[in-house]
Amino acid sequence: MKRLWLLFAQTCTVLLAGYFVVATLKPQWLGRTPSVAGAISLIEAPALPIGEVPAGSLRGAAQKASAAVVSITTSKAAGKNPHAGDPWFKFFYGDQGNEPQGGMGSGVIVSSSGYILTNNHVVEGADDIEVFLNDNRSTRAKVIGTDPDTDLAIVKIDLDRLPVIVLGNSDSLQVGDQVLAIGNPFGVGQTVTSGIVSALGRNQLGINTFENFIQTDAAINPGNSGGALVDTQGNLLGINTAIYSRSGGSMGIGFAIPVSTAKQVLESIVKDGQVTRGWIGVEPNDLSAELAETFEVKTKEGVIITGVLQNGPAAQAGIRPGDVIVAIGGKPVTSVTQLLATVSALQPGTATAFALQRKNKAVTVDVTPGRRPKPKAN
Repeated sequence: MKRLWLLFAQTCTVLLAGYFVVATLKPQWLGRTPSVAGAISLIEAPALPIGEVPAGSLRGAAQKASAAVVSITTSKAAGKNPHAGDPWFKFFYGDQGNEPQGGMGSGVIVSSSGYILTNNHVVEGADDIEVFLNDNRSTRAKVIGTDPDTDLAIVKIDLDRLPVIVLGNSDSLQVGDQVLAIGNPFGVGQTVTSGIVSALGRNQLGINTFENFIQTDAAINPGNSGGALVDTQGNLLGINTAIYSRSGGSMGIGFAIPVSTAKQVLESIVKDGQVTRGWIGVEPNDLSAELAETFEVKTKEGVIITGVLQNGPAAQAGIRPGDVIVAIGGKPVTSVTQLLATVSALQPGTATAFALQRKNKAVTVDVTPGRRPKPKAN
């Protein structure tokens, strides 16, 4: 019995020693990968088959939309100081250089004819505009028309085989929907960021005359202006235009002009070379308890008129300070933003019924809108 036990122990010892030698010198014989002393064992996920998209990836939307998003650089000749030739001016201030000023932004190709949507502030006052496509082509562009009231502009390039973005439906957006922002932030090259719709209908920000912004937390930075805000299918929902920031960079509050507004501006500029809006010449305010008491108004809904331009369309129709506009063309009006949008959509020269509340009396007048004056340049 002792001999059997001794034989068993010796056999195990020899087998273990042999295993140790093979594992050290020839680990591949055991189907193991050699390891370096002190190395960390890593567990790698199995590779996905080529062409398969990971679950939850927005790759498809990014690839679909990115091809139609362009980078825009502009240059503007420096203004010459009228005193530049004065010796005393040169003595105190030195030679004032006449180097051109440069700018950058983004744009979205919306037509195979070469029309590009961007922001007015990207191309405003530019003497030279150059567009860089995502396929490494570049070309000069010309301004077709601008609309400072919405901060939109249309430029055109002459190239063939242009990628065109698909226009989505911004009216169907809901808070919480996923979106992507695509542009050229800080001039580093095309960049895609993701986020959600944080709010809708943002206004009274003092950015544009007509404000109905989509708010998003997708990172938008300087250089993204004029770029695309798209849905998870890669369809255009808005034109990125502004951010709220204390540092100059993204703080998670960005604003985009809805594609519904951009489409109207695009069609008007391409067709007529400009955007024509209705105008009645009033100073509107949201109806508050204080204003209602001041003008002895009993209604709680509508937009109160605190000023009327002399000889303007509203004055000629009989609208007075203190009147409350409650409906235009049968459509209720509840805010200044809604009033501006409704009036701007009216056809100049065509009379429209305005329902008013004048103190305790309901009044209806026909107003013939004029053409909205162009905003004064800043």
